[in-house]
Amino acid sequence: MRIRNFRKNFFTTVLILTTIAGILGFWYWEKNNYSKDSLKLEILGKDNANFAEDFDYIVKYKNTGDVRLEDAKLIFEYPKNSIVEGGKPLRQEIPLEDIYPLAENSFTFSAKLIGQEGQALTAKAILSYRPKNLNATFNSETTFTTQMNSVPINFEFDLPSKIEIGKNLTFRINYFSNVDYPLLGLRVTAEYPLGFEFISSKPSSLENIEWEIPPLNRAEGGRIEISGKMQGDVGAQGIFKAKIGMWQDGEFILLKEIAKGIEVIKPSLLITQKINGVQNYIASPGNLLHYEIFFKNLGESTISNLNLVDTLDGDIFDLQTLNAPFGDFTLGDNSIIWDWRKVSQLQYLDPQEESKIEFWIKLKSDLEIPNLNGNLVIKNNVYVSPIREEFTTKVNSKLEISQKGFFQDTIFGNLGQIPPKAGEITTYTINWQAKNYYNSVKNARVKAILPGNVQLTGKISPDNSRLTFDSVSREIVWEIGDLQVGQGVLNPAPSVSFQIEFRPVSSQIGQAPEIIGEARMTGEDSWTGEIILAKSSGINTTLPDDPSINQQGTVR
Repeated sequence: MRIRNFRKNFFTTVLILTTIAGILGFWYWEKNNYSKDSLKLEILGKDNANFAEDFDYIVKYKNTGDVRLEDAKLIFEYPKNSIVEGGKPLRQEIPLEDIYPLAENSFTFSAKLIGQEGQALTAKAILSYRPKNLNATFNSETTFTTQMNSVPINFEFDLPSKIEIGKNLTFRINYFSNVDYPLLGLRVTAEYPLGFEFISSKPSSLENIEWEIPPLNRAEGGRIEISGKMQGDVGAQGIFKAKIGMWQDGEFILLKEIAKGIEVIKPSLLITQKINGVQNYIASPGNLLHYEIFFKNLGESTISNLNLVDTLDGDIFDLQTLNAPFGDFTLGDNSIIWDWRKVSQLQYLDPQEESKIEFWIKLKSDLEIPNLNGNLVIKNNVYVSPIREEFTTKVNSKLEISQKGFFQDTIFGNLGQIPPKAGEITTYTINWQAKNYYNSVKNARVKAILPGNVQLTGKISPDNSRLTFDSVSREIVWEIGDLQVGQGVLNPAPSVSFQIEFRPVSSQIGQAPEIIGEARMTGEDSWTGEIILAKSSGINTTLPDDPSINQQGTVR
């Protein structure tokens, strides 16, 4: 009986203890079984954004559970390429206080959104936290996507849809900003069709396909002019493409891209040109230019009653010297017009027949420096209906060298007889000054020959001047180096002074001998690639540049 009661009490006790343990375990499991759904996290904003406008993201969170959330922090990631005020990073972390049950809060994140038209821009929010009494860290995430509206940048080709085979092609890429924010770090890139040969561009390009655009403010714009030649079979088609974008944090952000097709067609009339008998002539200031404009009928039928118009483009043309037989000149637009009624060559042009007109004009010797970029050119546009051809001719820079001699000077202080006396030494100061005008010049130098009875004394100013003398050839050389556009004209000229000594001989009595020969300055024009030359006359003992001796230079 006792055994039966003991067993009954034992099982009752075990059952009670098991029940209590189950209740405690369920309570503990329920207490520690946390669900991330208890934290509500969302991003609020507009579905569409305008380019570079101020855009606000509102990040809201709420603890809908009954557990306190500790060690919380909010991470917000802006869309790529956003511009955050103050240059802040695109990923921001904000530490939070403990989030109690039913607590809620919100944060605003502002930026200017940058992107291509129609691009989806996605922001992301992450809230990291640890529920109380748990060691595990939880992350709640959400995203918000905004679509970029039209980008208020006009970006267009100025390009014909047809081009004659082998003809020079000049087209433009125009851009204009209507964005209420300065655009920095802009680039334009171009992609050419097969058969297009790049020749030049204005402004200059990077590897013929990329251009840096200066800061672009609202209502500002510009253009890129590209010149080349289109080759290919008649009927061939190609597509020119261009993109505009900006660099940010080492990444190129595409803003707009354009494309335009072009077809190669058979020309009905071929227009070519020679200047002074050369097809790719390089001109120099002061040149007399003989223009020959050739036009050839490439069609299969006779062309009749042609008018030819040639428009001169460039301030360096001396229009007063124009000689255009049978041509009428219009000063307003600098156009020369040849009418078929006056010019027999324009009345009929049979298939494969070629004819020409010609005219002469000089370039000015002196011209105001147009810009500091150099690359001086002259252009003429020839129009023979319906064909138009533009010809560009490179123009050399102009160098000047000034050579002057003095007895009275404050640099060295000269000694000796004035006028000079046979057998005795008189010293003189020679000064060279160099100028460069229109294009940059490389490896500029000045040379002159010293007569046999003239020597250098070794006095040179400035001391570091690169002046050398060959006692065998009697040639004195001043190595100037590179000269920028306008150097010596718009700013102080490079110069050197050196002292010479002259000992006249008896055979020179009664004469005014030369103490230094003609100075010749040369340099390589960086734009044209040609060697250009300037001269300054030799100097004798009359010293025309020194008024103190009144040209008393006859040897006694």
